[in-house]
Amino acid sequence: MTNKEKHTPGLRRVIIFAAATVLFIAVLILLPEGVGWSERATISIMLYGLILWAFAPIPIGLTSMMVLVLLMLLRPVEIETVLSGFASPAVFLIIGGMMIAIGVNHTNLIRRMTYSLLATMGSSAKGIYIGVGLLNQIQAFFIPATAVRASLMMPVLDGIIKEADIKKESNFNKLLYISTAFGISISGVAVLTAAIGNILTIELLRLYAGVSISYLEWFIYTAPIWIVLVVVIMFILWKMYTPEEESFHALQQEMKKKNEEIGRLGSDEIKCILILALTILIWLTESWHGYHPTFGALFAVVLMALPIVGFIEWQKMLKINFGIVLLIGATLSLGYSLIESGAIDLLEWLVSPQIIVEVFSNPWLAIPITVIVSHIYHLGVTNVSTAVITLLPVLISLSVQSGQDPVVISVLSAITLLLGFILVVETMPNVVVHSTGRVEQQDFLLPGLVSTVASIIIITGVAYLYWPLIGFWP
Repeated sequence: MTNKEKHTPGLRRVIIFAAATVLFIAVLILLPEGVGWSERATISIMLYGLILWAFAPIPIGLTSMMVLVLLMLLRPVEIETVLSGFASPAVFLIIGGMMIAIGVNHTNLIRRMTYSLLATMGSSAKGIYIGVGLLNQIQAFFIPATAVRASLMMPVLDGIIKEADIKKESNFNKLLYISTAFGISISGVAVLTAAIGNILTIELLRLYAGVSISYLEWFIYTAPIWIVLVVVIMFILWKMYTPEEESFHALQQEMKKKNEEIGRLGSDEIKCILILALTILIWLTESWHGYHPTFGALFAVVLMALPIVGFIEWQKMLKINFGIVLLIGATLSLGYSLIESGAIDLLEWLVSPQIIVEVFSNPWLAIPITVIVSHIYHLGVTNVSTAVITLLPVLISLSVQSGQDPVVISVLSAITLLLGFILVVETMPNVVVHSTGRVEQQDFLLPGLVSTVASIIIITGVAYLYWPLIGFWP
């Protein structure tokens, strides 16, 4: 690698950061005189944060801190509003979710599930493929973060590749890794707590539209989309990367051996299963007892760390990604600031010309337009959280102006934004899988394009055919 190649990424980051800073100052100064200071400052900070979050010339957590500092410095709103995002239930739901993932990973549950499935289904390429696919989906119910789920799957795939001596250029190698990336993204569609984007969507609906969706309601609305996506996308990938004839007898025997070695369920695993079952029960019955999903997540954390009842030391539970916490808190604080300063009214006027409102007023057009626009927007704004926090307020406003249900449009956009199939940088599972070096960007391209088209058809079709049956739309 040449010296020039070494410094190119650093130079690119400097150029992006400098350009974003110049744009921030320009917008702050050059907006028309009729725009007040509060609106001017908040819009400038929002654009600055959006660019830095999207292109990441500096760490996402650092950008979040900068947004908070600028809101305090320029004073478009009171400091209570600047920090109000961190009082949101969404922030603590994310914290609880990350801690639950640490607790689960502390036990042998994931390894036990892996060995059991592969010992049973690992005699053929198809059996292994289905077994890995099931693991990707099952994890979503009790491990909230997609990046964590993807990271947990990498040792599983590495073990399969090593035991079966699968070469990097083989179809089976590409099939396993890419299906894991796509499958983990899809696994967040139906489970409210399985993806940060879902949690942010609920919070944005509460903030901008004054409505909310329970864990069970979300599942009822999206479960058919999830099931059809899993089946269709797995079929597409199997056809595009049909595996070569391989012998997996040694792998299956190794998985049986490891499954025997791991022994019976330990007390830690039993405690973990009981706590997870209780947590899911609390989430499912939200409409009955009224407790926010955050309660279930934090209650699970308390139970996992308590002496006698729990199974993991408290200090180990604290090793979470604080950058994600800053991202969620800062983006929500920015949303509150846009409302408090009046900037949101100006933005709604700018992005909602009459012709767009008229087109969007036709529900049969609004649904596919929302899905397609969300896919295209995600190609540009690759961070899912950033895409949700910036696109949904616009769609909610447009829905209200055109007479559409903002909940329907928001759910459509949120689940679409989870599905980044084309570019590696679109989702964390893609990034985690790509970082292994076993697949390249070009391996994602064709199956990603076909899967994207399929997802548009599936989401739109379910919205047209299923949602009217349950009274969700129109």
